[in-house]
Amino acid sequence: MVQKLKIGIVGGTGYTGVELLRILAQHPHAELAAITSRKEAGMPVAQMFPSLRRVCDLAFTEPDKSDLKGCDVVFFATPHGVAMAQARELVDAGTKIVDLAADFRLQDPAEFERWYKMPHACPDLLAEAVYGLPEMNRDAIRGARIVGNPGCYPTTMQLGFLPLVEAGVVDTTLLVADCKSGVSGAGRKAEISTLFAEASDNFAAYGLPGHRHHPEVTQGLARAATGPLNLVFTPHLTPMIRGIFSTLYASRVRDVDVQALFESRYAGEPFVDVMPAGSAPDTRSVRASNMLRIAVANPKDSRLVRVLVVMDNLVKGAAGQAVQNMNLMCGLPETAGLTAVPVLP
Repeated sequence: MVQKLKIGIVGGTGYTGVELLRILAQHPHAELAAITSRKEAGMPVAQMFPSLRRVCDLAFTEPDKSDLKGCDVVFFATPHGVAMAQARELVDAGTKIVDLAADFRLQDPAEFERWYKMPHACPDLLAEAVYGLPEMNRDAIRGARIVGNPGCYPTTMQLGFLPLVEAGVVDTTLLVADCKSGVSGAGRKAEISTLFAEASDNFAAYGLPGHRHHPEVTQGLARAATGPLNLVFTPHLTPMIRGIFSTLYASRVRDVDVQALFESRYAGEPFVDVMPAGSAPDTRSVRASNMLRIAVANPKDSRLVRVLVVMDNLVKGAAGQAVQNMNLMCGLPETAGLTAVPVLP
């Protein structure tokens, strides 16, 4: 019998936490060993999440009383600042870390402090951390001790723009991202803006002065660009629970078969589906799956390229991508535990 990885989850009561539980409980190479929550310590997981009855028999435990250092991999599904406070003790014990917050996404400590209003607790570990977008950094992720899992919006924007930027076929001084997310992207907390009476039957833009995901996207795309890069990013809240739909615009600087470019770039990628020419994706086609779907259009007599990207913000945009990173870090098949077909309707 193959020995399974011992997995710890810090902060298992939010939407990304329960998605991690759902995926890892069915992972052929993973064994859930610890799930922490200060507030809910002692409560059976299945009491909070009845969907996990007969799947997960653990109870939430106090972080200080959990043997996280005895785990092979620890996921942090916590607010910003938590992972970096515990990272050194865990990596020194040989435990690998996947952080679903922003502690290890931005490489520049000053940039992190600017956007998250706190100094970085371990800039030396930040310097070695790998940004966990497999389609960009697969080889580096394989050797990483710490992975900063990408944000949901940044996953759609980077994978949508990347083929165009890498090939140098668009004007990178003006990239436009018009993005929409379901309310689960705001997390499982009480906020007026995500109350049913506020979010239902409504459509609203937010984060207009500047969204924290903006520097994450420009950091990633700038590595692929040959010149200056400027991004205009407008996020919107839509009256649905799960899903992101990002419509991206760029201006071509030379002729190219855009469809062939995307098909070539993502050939063999297990979780990126480039749809046939003339297609238009919808969020239900990826619901509860780790699949990201892309459709591209280059209108006749126009230099404008339009890229449509859909993804489940809780799976490929969070927990599923985190497990994909774990698989790479631990030498497992990249698709292990992640082959669930999208749910419809």
